[in-house]
Formats: sequence, C-alpha cells, structure tokens
Amino acid sequence: MAPFRVAILDDYQDVARRIVDWTVLGPDVAVQAFHDTLADVEALAARLNPFDAVVAMRERTSFDKALIDRLPNLKLLVTTGRRNAAIDVAACTARGIVVSGTSTINTNTITTRTIPHSFHWQCR
Repeated sequence: MAPFRVAILDDYQDVARRIVDWTVLGPDVAVQAFHDTLADVEALAARLNPFDAVVAMRERTSFDKALIDRLPNLKLLVTTGRRNAAIDVAACTARGIVVSGTSTINTNTITTRTIPHSFHWQCR
C-alpha cells in the first residue's frame, strides 16, 4: 500500500517540522514540508497533486475551487486556526474533502487533528 502523503505548506521557518512530532503518524505516513509559497495555480497543482492531505499554514495559499478541482488525491485539508478565508469550504465539501482546523494556538493540535483523519483515510 502506498503511504498516506501529507504536505505542509508555507512553513517558512520550519516551525511545524521542529515542534510537532510527526513520527506519531506512523511509518505509513510520509510528511513533506514546503517552505515557499507558489502563487501560480499550475505549479501549485503539480506540486500538490500526489498528496492525500495538506496542512495549510495560515492563509498564505489560496485553496479556491479552481485549485481544489485539480487535486484528485486530496482527502483532508487542515488549517492552523479555527477558520481560513483562503479555503473554499463549499468546493471541498462538494468533493468530499474533509476540512479541519485547530482550536488553539498550541501547534500540537495540528497533530492531534491530523492523526485520526489520516488513519481513517488510510483504512478506506
């Protein structure tokens, strides 16, 4: 079985990789961080195409319907914070993509929100 692939976007200071223990997700989950922001939709879609889940750091990258429709493998979109104006939640819902946010500033909530969803989707 192919690993469940998670992309961490726009983590300029490598915060998510430094303070969250991603190994708790297990060996079947591959996490890759990107430290830059791609504004070009074509380039962004190509980068994110193989990923099952994306952790969006704040509102740096726009997830509009045009991009969401180009990500056939996306099952989970996690945002740091309770809401993210850059995510078209209706487009995600229409595609069956789960959108989840953290409830506090505590970055460990990123992991606690991602773990159950990741394993749920892995087992499907």
